[in-house]
Amino acid sequence: MISRSLDRKRGLDSDLEEQHTPDGVRRRLSRAPSTSYVRDFVYGAIDGAVTTFAVVAGAAGASLASRVVLIMGLANLFADGFSMAVSNFLGTRAAEQQRQVARRAEERHIDLYPEGEREEVRQLFAAKGFSGEDLERAVEVITSDRERWVDMMMREELGFPSDSGSASRSAAATFVAFLAIGAIPLLPFLVNLAFPGTFGAPFLVAAVLTGVAFALVGLLKALVIGQSAWRGAFETAALGGSAAAVAYLVGVLLQGIS
Repeated sequence: MISRSLDRKRGLDSDLEEQHTPDGVRRRLSRAPSTSYVRDFVYGAIDGAVTTFAVVAGAAGASLASRVVLIMGLANLFADGFSMAVSNFLGTRAAEQQRQVARRAEERHIDLYPEGEREEVRQLFAAKGFSGEDLERAVEVITSDRERWVDMMMREELGFPSDSGSASRSAAATFVAFLAIGAIPLLPFLVNLAFPGTFGAPFLVAAVLTGVAFALVGLLKALVIGQSAWRGAFETAALGGSAAAVAYLVGVLLQGIS
């Protein structure tokens, strides 16, 4: 076991070393940076599990029939999932449109006030520690290429990323995750509908399955952000549990009112 771990570590170190050789660096920088949609998937998965289980918990708290729980859950699953996907699509596209507007404005500023824009570059590099001839040389190199000049100002002055990603792919990742994970709390009720009496307490089974889903999504989130696996799982479970508890208590109160 220890020997395999050491071998694996040596292999990783060897790969890392190779990536930092002149040829390795050249190959890495020649490739266009890839856009990750893991954030959109995790976002949709967490919200799907939380909101669908909250509906199930609220309906169970109000002692509604399993068929009603299933109808409410499925309606929420597709309606809320589609709404989140559309919102993500519009938000991502708006961010890209905002970036394009800012880029056109920056290009216009360079055309109209080149010396003022050069001074912005000069002050930006001075803030990074450049001075004297090094500073002037850096300004000359950056401003000698208009595209590079605009790219630099977009990042350093305006704080825009180089690429906001595909709006349709962001929306698809959110929608798929919402449906896949959000359907888990409904599984016991679907099974009971197809095979009556399979689960005597479908809500309890849904709670257990959803807890597992929360933990898995939390682990994925932890991997994405470099967080402790246990902490990621706990935070996600706590979020889902809180939402479910609130919904369940509201359902109980509404049952008492009726």
